[in-house]
Amino acid sequence: MPDPVIAIDCVNHYFGIGSLRKQILFEVCADIYSGEVVIMTGPSGSGKTTLLTLIGALRSTQEGSMRVLGQELRAAPHHLLVQVRRNIGYIFQAHNLLNSLTARQNVQMSLELHPQVSARQARQQSAMMLEAVGLGNWVDYYPHELSGGQKQRVAIARALVSQPKIVLADEPTAALDKKTGRDVVEIMQSLAKQQGSTILLVTHDNRILDVADRVINMEDGRLSSLTTALV
Repeated sequence: MPDPVIAIDCVNHYFGIGSLRKQILFEVCADIYSGEVVIMTGPSGSGKTTLLTLIGALRSTQEGSMRVLGQELRAAPHHLLVQVRRNIGYIFQAHNLLNSLTARQNVQMSLELHPQVSARQARQQSAMMLEAVGLGNWVDYYPHELSGGQKQRVAIARALVSQPKIVLADEPTAALDKKTGRDVVEIMQSLAKQQGSTILLVTHDNRILDVADRVINMEDGRLSSLTTALV
C-alpha cells in the first residue's frame, strides 16, 4: 500500500497558556491517501478547523506527529513549511478575495509562490482555470461585481490553479444555496480528480456527503468515527 499523503499520529493541540490552557485536539490519528476525497464533519467547536490548519502548515503542531507529503511538520524549519504550503490549495468559508483585484488577478496571486511560472504563463493559467470553473466571461470582473457562488468559484480556481497535491476546504458551501453549493463542490471534486489531488473538506452540509470516498467525524476534539461515504 502506498504511503499516505497525510499521516496524523496521536496529535494533541492546546490553546492558551497557564491556567487558561485548554486542550482542543485529543490523540487524533488518521491517514489520507493520494486521490482521496475525504469529508470531515462534526459540530461547531469540535476542532475541525484547528486540525485543518495543522495539516495545512498554517499552525504549528505541538504534540504528536503530522506528516504531510512525506514531511514531518512538527518542529519543521520555516523554509520546509513554506515548501509544503506550495503544494496545498486552500479554500475557506469566506472566499477571502482581494476586492482591489480582478477575478484573474486573485487567481494569479496563488502562482506567485511558484517562481518558475512566468508572468505570462500565470495570466494564461489563471484565465484557463476560471474558464474551467465556468467564469471564462468574468475574468476581468471585481469581487463586488460577482455573486456569492461566483466568488466561491474564483476561490476554487485560486486554490487549484497551481495543481496542488492537496486541497483543504473549510466549509466551502456555508454561504451558498443548495444548488450553488452542490455545483461548487462538484467542480472542486472534478478538477481535483483530473489533477490527481487529495481533497480534505470540512462541512456541516449533509447534502454533499456523497461526493466523498470517506467521511470522518470530529467530536469534542476526537475523531470518533471513520465511515464509507453515503451513496
